[in-house]
Amino acid sequence: MDGSATPADAPAPDRLDSAFQVYQVRRDGDRLLYVGDPLVPPDDVERRLWDLFRDRGYEISLQREYVPDSETTVPTHGWVLVARPLSVGVDGIPWTNVVLALATMASTLFVGAVRWYQIDPSNPIDMLRAWPFAAAVLGVLAVHELGHYVASRYHGVDASLPYFIPIPTLIGTMGAVIRMKGRIPDRKALFDIGASGPLAGLVATVIVSAIGLQLDPLAVQQGIPDPGAVEVTFNHPLLLQAIAAATGTTGKLQSGAYHPVVFGGWVGMFVTFLNLLPVGQLDGGHIVRSVVGERQETVAAAVPAALFGLAGYVYFVRDVTDSIGIWIMWGLLATGLAYAGPATPIRDDQLGSKRRALALLTFLLGLACFTPVPFEIASP
Repeated sequence: MDGSATPADAPAPDRLDSAFQVYQVRRDGDRLLYVGDPLVPPDDVERRLWDLFRDRGYEISLQREYVPDSETTVPTHGWVLVARPLSVGVDGIPWTNVVLALATMASTLFVGAVRWYQIDPSNPIDMLRAWPFAAAVLGVLAVHELGHYVASRYHGVDASLPYFIPIPTLIGTMGAVIRMKGRIPDRKALFDIGASGPLAGLVATVIVSAIGLQLDPLAVQQGIPDPGAVEVTFNHPLLLQAIAAATGTTGKLQSGAYHPVVFGGWVGMFVTFLNLLPVGQLDGGHIVRSVVGERQETVAAAVPAALFGLAGYVYFVRDVTDSIGIWIMWGLLATGLAYAGPATPIRDDQLGSKRRALALLTFLLGLACFTPVPFEIASP
């Protein structure tokens, strides 16, 4: 056994004897490779040795066939316990995140200016007047993703900053995501990371909606509609109706002539509902996996059928075609997510009653963000 490759801060090979017999220790860049054989079922190796390595600043994964990152000669057969230095901070300026964020600001500003403010796009400076719309939409999305990021940092899980997706859709973006690069230690961390995004995003959504409902509609919204324009009507989920009732602006909401900032709140609600679908590694999938364990896969298997059924309901019962594509698309996505499976924590212990209650509340809030027909399009 070659112990010379083991740094002073890493566990010595003989410390692993309770779960993993080490034949050799090698390096692959900044990673340590403990080559050997499990002494317990492979699924238990990481669980037993996790704290030992985590206390020394390493994260581990047991791999049957290791593919090296460098030119280090490493056996491609047998078991390798890979230990890499744990890092949860941002190393340098995340230029990819910055560029995507700026591009998304531009695409959201463009859509807001053209659709809501009816500004001629040939005048870029004038388009800056649509900044409240862009700030509302990007604000709720950013707070949602930063909720995940803060929870990940709190639990010592390596995660990226948000990546915004700049596509000029009806809202100017396809949303934002963070990339989970670290392992999740237990169900508590899995729940906190999964629930923090929707809950933080909903706080921002309520604030944005309440502010927007206090603002007067734009002058162009109160003018005579263009008979040749395509009219898109966004239907209101229960949460938005409740905010309007609480702020005394129900009439304004029902009239449809409300400030574009309100639409930022609508976006936050729609994104929250979709992310809380209990399938795969969506936020809802994380929450259900943390509550019911491996039975989450049974729940996830029913989600695609429910979404396809919802598309059928909208078409045959509501006689609306505009929103069918959304539910069919998400039914297909849910099928792939269910097949890929949920995130699996290292320690699969039970979740406490307080987090179970918070899980129920989170899903109830998610249902309040749902409407079977999110929008309807009236052709000229």
